[in-house]
Amino acid sequence: MPGFGLDPERSLQMWLFLIIFLVLLLCSRWVKYLYHSYQLGQIMAQKRFSNQTVIVTGAGEGIGYEVARQFCQEGAAALLNDILPERARAAAESISAETGAPCVAAAGDVADIDFVRGLVDRAVDTFGGLSVCVCNAGLTSWGDFFEYQPADFERVVGVNLRGSYFLAQAAARQFRRQGNGGRIVLMSSVTGHRAVPYLSAYGMTKAALEMLARNLVLELSGHGITINCVAPGAVLTPRNLSDDPDYEERWANLIPVGQAIQSEDIANAVLFLASPAASKITGQAIVVDGGWTSTSPIPDMDYGKDYRNRP
Repeated sequence: MPGFGLDPERSLQMWLFLIIFLVLLLCSRWVKYLYHSYQLGQIMAQKRFSNQTVIVTGAGEGIGYEVARQFCQEGAAALLNDILPERARAAAESISAETGAPCVAAAGDVADIDFVRGLVDRAVDTFGGLSVCVCNAGLTSWGDFFEYQPADFERVVGVNLRGSYFLAQAAARQFRRQGNGGRIVLMSSVTGHRAVPYLSAYGMTKAALEMLARNLVLELSGHGITINCVAPGAVLTPRNLSDDPDYEERWANLIPVGQAIQSEDIANAVLFLASPAASKITGQAIVVDGGWTSTSPIPDMDYGKDYRNRP
């Protein structure tokens, strides 16, 4: 057996040593490769909102539901609010079953200041803290200005403004106590940017929310808290389709991108504003409307004359 002039026994030993060395070298490279692959997998598995807690109001269906669902998909624990107990429970159970993340129902009326303050307390008691607060709950209130009633005015202001204002306040107080900042997202509307028939009171409340976000930059920024608005355009939600069965076709013909907006589009914007990528964005309103506010054509909306409040 060839072996560099050595006797066969020594030659065999040398070849065995060489083979073992090469096997060990190859194994070490595989171990290193597997270790780096594991590290990469851990990084890839890390979700944007792991170990964070979010409150989402008005989340039994539509935009709020999708916002809560996406947060849970991204690793957050969610306290999901809706005014209807059964709808809140069903939504929370559905999201938990789909995502595997904890999603707890909290039914109640956000126009009740004690209730919204209690939402923050419950989130902290249940999950140990609060990271993001999405003030999504809102009331669409149609009505001819000449016939609009004080009770309807009080209700839409109570839900859209009072509820959002005092929930944001309670969340900000908690963020200040925690000392590590936080994110607040208010849900505005294109009706806060453009006039739409029979939505004078509703549009007023949505414009006010954007002013609230701009103003609170002065008081919240020093605590590491950002506050922003998302202003949805014509979104395909159960509420809008209930108001107008032809809603999708009616608006698709008027939106420059040729499609009505989906709840997922709004949720994408909300999660961006709550993410580390938006840490320097505050006091702003992101309009998600497919370009509608650039052209602003108004469809026939005579159905809005017969005013009513839609939760």
